[in-house]
Amino acid sequence: MIIAIDFDGTCVSHKFPKIGHDIGAVPILKELISNGHQLILFTMRSDRPNGNFLTDAVNWFKENDIELYGIQYNPTQSLWTTSNKCEANLYIDDAALGCPLIYNERERPYVDWYKVREILIENKIIKND
Repeated sequence: MIIAIDFDGTCVSHKFPKIGHDIGAVPILKELISNGHQLILFTMRSDRPNGNFLTDAVNWFKENDIELYGIQYNPTQSLWTTSNKCEANLYIDDAALGCPLIYNERERPYVDWYKVREILIENKIIKND
């Protein structure tokens, strides 16, 4: 399965342009990969003259030893479409309807990876070892 993953509020807390704090995504993203899934970073971050914001996010994945299949798009989709939308089987994004979130008074809500993992297990996307 190809899974598109947002970054701010999904992999880390919201601190753009900085990288937010750990919210528990790393072990579950690694678990997805170990279950044979491929991850695409699908974020609004971009590199601009005032900062390498997309590169910072890509480096977060490298620093956490999480392999990306693609960045911003599925590398095979250019063979059959010119659409800008990233082709994936599943999208995990803090802005997605129904995505479980953690609400903290001092910051924007972010993904509850414990509950996301439960959903992934329930839907047989990852195995409960």
